[in-house]
Amino acid sequence: MQHKTISELHEMLASKAITPVELVEESLNLAKKYEFLNCFNFINEEKALNQAKNATFDPNNPLSCIPVAHKDLFCTENIQTTCSSKILEGFKPPYTATVVENLESAGCIAIAKTNMDEFAMGSSNETSYFGKVHNPWLKDHVPGGSSGGAAASVASGVVPFATGTDTGGSIRQPAALCNLTGLKPTYGRISRWGMIAFASSLDQAGPLAHNAKDCAIALDAMTGHDQKDTTSLAIEATKTVDSIDDFSSTKTLGVVKEFSGQLSSEMENAFQESIKTYQNLGYKIKEISLPNIKYSVPTYYVIAPAECSSNLSRFDGVRFGHRSEEVKNLEELYIKSRSEGFGNEVKRRILIGTYVLSAGYYDAYYKKAQQVRRLITEDFKNAFQECDLILTPTSPGTTFAFDSKGSKDPTELYLEDLFTIAANLAGIPAISIPQTFVNNLPTGHQLIAPHLNEELILQTAHHFQQDTDWHLKSPSMEDFS
Repeated sequence: MQHKTISELHEMLASKAITPVELVEESLNLAKKYEFLNCFNFINEEKALNQAKNATFDPNNPLSCIPVAHKDLFCTENIQTTCSSKILEGFKPPYTATVVENLESAGCIAIAKTNMDEFAMGSSNETSYFGKVHNPWLKDHVPGGSSGGAAASVASGVVPFATGTDTGGSIRQPAALCNLTGLKPTYGRISRWGMIAFASSLDQAGPLAHNAKDCAIALDAMTGHDQKDTTSLAIEATKTVDSIDDFSSTKTLGVVKEFSGQLSSEMENAFQESIKTYQNLGYKIKEISLPNIKYSVPTYYVIAPAECSSNLSRFDGVRFGHRSEEVKNLEELYIKSRSEGFGNEVKRRILIGTYVLSAGYYDAYYKKAQQVRRLITEDFKNAFQECDLILTPTSPGTTFAFDSKGSKDPTELYLEDLFTIAANLAGIPAISIPQTFVNNLPTGHQLIAPHLNEELILQTAHHFQQDTDWHLKSPSMEDFS
């Protein structure tokens, strides 16, 4: 059952080759077996087994009795939710996130909460209070972030899919580094209610899975208007899986001129191989221009920290989470609780955000960044007049060793999201899918679509995967000890 897709597991359940209990037990056993990956903050063994024992398999529901793991920023009632931060250690929410509820309603059985970069701030899953997550493909190497635990849990075969969030590439980048398919939907497509915020205008939940079809199945269950979330779009849930095999019309893929020269020769060769595959499938390739894309990283690192500074002000040691001991007054309580509770990267971003929002700097930084964000959004709109989808690399390189980037200069890690950030700024859907391996390590490319066009993006990714087998490869983990 390890490394099986959602569709394959559904068929096994339907044919009674396995039972829901056997499937969940296998998933839980694998979670324990691969404990060395450190991809879980909490394993929900008792509840998951009880759900499986009481479950009635629905042959008409593709997610019925399917195990799933949730990123540890989705609130789960009476189950610890930490955002991989000391400041939320022991916090048990009194409610459950809409995403979790929707998947549970679809029949999913949640087996665990996945490790992540603290408060989703990172590109390597090295900032977690609970320790680093190992990439299943190579020991002591990063899985990507911030949804690194989610990616590792799927790549290792513990679960067929997992939920993640994407603020600047946090689903797509770990998908590329772990040989998975990862989808960031249109902003507002999936409810953010119960999803602990990093940057409210950028955060979006999405699935990580083995292939595009599984992402479509998960997406259709996760979407739908939610009145509890003011940013939730007032539209019906998607039905992308019904049209996933529609390859009937010729599409044009835009290749971004401004990204030329940003890759090593090996990574460039891998990307060019993907372009050739699309051409062989009948797609047209056209060079396009996104003139302001070069400003996407600095723009993001003004807007995201500003929103982070605002959102994280609620974590003060008073109402919930970590509370410093032996303080003399309220001011000292705030200072010590936050100093002890937040890690270095979170503190760094809070300080940056507070600075750019301060009097005298708001117009120079935050307001200017929002103006540039509008220009980037307009660039995408103009580009989609010339092409149907935009094709880019997902990550500048393959997985890298722990502590090899960012220890002296944090911007080293910030640049890992060079190709992914712009889609978040524009609020448009994007997907990363596996492509050629480089030095026996996975790489991925990215497809970006116009607003609310998840159907097209999933069809195209699925079409590519019908002609290639990169997404079928799984890690052995033989070198782990």
